[in-house]
Amino acid sequence: MKPLFRKVPSQFENSFVARHDIMPNFGNVWHYHEEIELHYTIRGNGIRFIGDNISKFEPGEVILVGSMLSHAWRCNEEYYTNDPNYQVEAIVIQFHPDFLGRQFLSMPEMYLIPHLYEISKKGMVIKGENKTKITELMRKCVEENGMDKIVTFLSILKILAENQNYETLVNVQSTYSPGNESDNKRLNDVLNYTYANFRKDLSLEDVANMAHLSVTSFCRYFKSMTKKTYNDFLIEIRISHACRLLVENILPTEVICFECGFNNVSNFYRHFKRVTNITPMEYKKKYLVRSKISV
Repeated sequence: MKPLFRKVPSQFENSFVARHDIMPNFGNVWHYHEEIELHYTIRGNGIRFIGDNISKFEPGEVILVGSMLSHAWRCNEEYYTNDPNYQVEAIVIQFHPDFLGRQFLSMPEMYLIPHLYEISKKGMVIKGENKTKITELMRKCVEENGMDKIVTFLSILKILAENQNYETLVNVQSTYSPGNESDNKRLNDVLNYTYANFRKDLSLEDVANMAHLSVTSFCRYFKSMTKKTYNDFLIEIRISHACRLLVENILPTEVICFECGFNNVSNFYRHFKRVTNITPMEYKKKYLVRSKISV
């Protein structure tokens, strides 16, 4: 089973895409494309899928997604609104590996770039001071035109290539060649079904039936695609939603437990600690302290 191949729309006046997105979501289709993607989340929370990695995302995250590496950002439902002040926001740069011509990568001065492109196939989360430099340049790149835009982007590429402070996400090779549409559809259906129903008492039989597979085949299929069991994935979705409700600081923790699809409080506390390494109360206190510091 493979994600959907997507052709990134070309811009006649530019050799690469640099855009500032404000919208209800980042797109719900698990996909991949030839272009390398630099993704800076300004506003938004949810779950991201990059290769075989499934993790929460938060504002301030900068990720470099390599060519043909499958990915999707699934936003929490509160961002699905018509008010742009409460929608997700990101700056995205997409560029073909040889957007400046194949000779560009052959130049001796560019020896770090092919290495960067190779590492990006594992998904790179940018850390440290360089992340701030990159986000400032990304904002600038969106506003510029002509040669200024190219110069700014090359500055971003230089920082990325020289940066040593990053984390890779993918454990196994996850790049693809275009597959057929029927293979692409099943996983997207499973993800959409889970997001729509995670508050309910979902059973493996329900999800397997929706995917037109036996329970055994579905479990094998889902584990091969994500390197996680479906139950672990469902719990992570529920915990992600719980984190959002905790930081809103409106509902009691015991109510949040049932709002997120858990059927008893002790299970909720146990799974929350396993996924986040802290208790719900510790998570809330951590957020409230961080909020006071930022005011």
